[in-house]
Amino acid sequence: MEPEERSLAGLFMSFQSPVEIPGVNNIDFLHMAYNARRKKLGEPELGPLEFYAYIYPKLDLVNMKTDFLNRNVNEGFSGGERKRNEILQLAVLGADLAILDEIDSGLDVDALRDVAKAVNGLLTPTNSVLMITHYRRLLEVIKPTFIHIMENGRIIKTGDSSLAKVLEEKGYTAISAA
Repeated sequence: MEPEERSLAGLFMSFQSPVEIPGVNNIDFLHMAYNARRKKLGEPELGPLEFYAYIYPKLDLVNMKTDFLNRNVNEGFSGGERKRNEILQLAVLGADLAILDEIDSGLDVDALRDVAKAVNGLLTPTNSVLMITHYRRLLEVIKPTFIHIMENGRIIKTGDSSLAKVLEEKGYTAISAA
């Protein structure tokens, strides 16, 4: 699916290295995407002032200042700012399923805490998050319901969060041999 189709269908995908979109500021990007989803759902579009009132509390969720809204999408952003920006996009669009690819990649301790707090705050009984990570530290701040270990594109083991500890202590060979 094209990105627009995924968004309209309620699917959100973050990427390990989010791309810059020069010339497009965050507030315009988010406003347009949000209104496209509302239109698809048969809801009225929000005007600029209504949208600002909607988005403003979400900035607190990801610990971002309002000046980020006027910056071009990911242009000149640090790794932590890019990840916060992606989670802000998720918060604004309210996806039914979010696929978060290595959202812990390149994050310092503070940014990891902020991103994890935001993801935890977005989880509801009616949505799902699939996180892809190579490190247990993310799973210490975002508590997963299930952990799946993949090898060669297939799930080879499923378990609870204790599976991550086994993986970190004994490596993939202990899992794939099991």
